[in-house]
Amino acid sequence: MRRVVLVVLSLLLAGCAGMQPAADTAATVDLRNAAGASVGTANMTQVGNVVRIVLDAKGVTPGLHGVHIHAVGKCDPPDFASAGGHFNPGGKQHGALNSQGSHAGDLPNLNVAADGSGRLETATEQISLGSGTGSLWDADGSALVVHAAPDDFKTDPTGNSGARVACGVITKTPK
Repeated sequence: MRRVVLVVLSLLLAGCAGMQPAADTAATVDLRNAAGASVGTANMTQVGNVVRIVLDAKGVTPGLHGVHIHAVGKCDPPDFASAGGHFNPGGKQHGALNSQGSHAGDLPNLNVAADGSGRLETATEQISLGSGTGSLWDADGSALVVHAAPDDFKTDPTGNSGARVACGVITKTPK
């Protein structure tokens, strides 16, 4: 009986070890404002076809802020225009409320408290930290951008989310 229990425990542990994300299915982001100061971090992990994103902000203006994955992994201040438009490999319009939407890079709004801190936890099947059409690892990479205003989830192409106030290049998490 003891031997059977040990075998079952070994199989369970082996199965749990297999659930850990591979090196190419995890990513990190260091968000910086136009002055170059760190204003947050984000971690992305993929399990199956779902990418979980957890963004922790600090020192950001209180209120709601649009958050998007942008098509180019470049964050040149002061306006972060180098990050290009929203990540949109499917060629769709912007926003979850748009009947023609949404961009793969469209994410929920970030709610920042009076002390400048905020947290966004979300998951999406529209992007990939692996390979394929929705992969963030294309030739020019991708960036995560926080905007000055909230996203209205319908206005194409930006959701009326205003200026880009923070940007970070999405990078593979080292092994």
